[in-house]
Amino acid sequence: MAFDLVTIPCLSDNYAFLLRDHDSGAVALVDVPEAAPIMAELDRRGWTLSQVWLTHHHPDHVQGLAELLTRFPAQVIGAKADAHRLPSLDREVVEGDRIELGALTAQVLDVSGHTVGHIALHVPKAKVAFTADSLMALGCGRLFEGTPAQMWDSLQKLAALPGDTTICSGHEYTAANAKFALTVDPQNPALISRAKDIDSARAKGQPTVPSPLSLELETNPFLRPADPAIRATLGMPDATDTEVFTEIRKRKDQF
Repeated sequence: MAFDLVTIPCLSDNYAFLLRDHDSGAVALVDVPEAAPIMAELDRRGWTLSQVWLTHHHPDHVQGLAELLTRFPAQVIGAKADAHRLPSLDREVVEGDRIELGALTAQVLDVSGHTVGHIALHVPKAKVAFTADSLMALGCGRLFEGTPAQMWDSLQKLAALPGDTTICSGHEYTAANAKFALTVDPQNPALISRAKDIDSARAKGQPTVPSPLSLELETNPFLRPADPAIRATLGMPDATDTEVFTEIRKRKDQF
């Protein structure tokens, strides 16, 4: 399956993504933190825009849309549950819906937690998932609206995707997330190695997003509340996974 995936840095630490199907030339944009860098990338590549996929309503994910649409009219797609606070949608979707982009198909997942109504888009043929502020590189989004149980349920959906899925998350928070992860999982050799790689990449101004799901499953403590070493560090050997996740999230909020 021939496609292009382009990561676009926006604002101070956001990312937007372009996904292009080679056969049809159809292009989808995931989130619009600001218009200028996205329009510049489309112009540089000579691409037109077919669809905009909005993951959730926070301004740093949608605020560039109106300006973008003046230059690149496109179908705007977002969650039905979030439609009352998203920009005007051309299509409202729910979990289980599919979005066709040429020969590619995106599957809609409800990943409420960071917000209620947050969606992720999994594109199996491209082996990519756009997770925005749900599953993040070495972290997960803060729980502004949802409960820990909701977020843990959402993360389990994403953890169940194939390990070779590329996780396209919404922010460059990875260095800070690594520092926290080491406080709850200090003896994890894969995490120790990844933290060093992250520091090296950031020192060179290189992004740490996207990341492989397989690496998140090895190193992201928010995906690993069942791990005995993490439970030992937290002093919660007999707690449920939800309880351990809740404690990890609480500690991260206080970190």
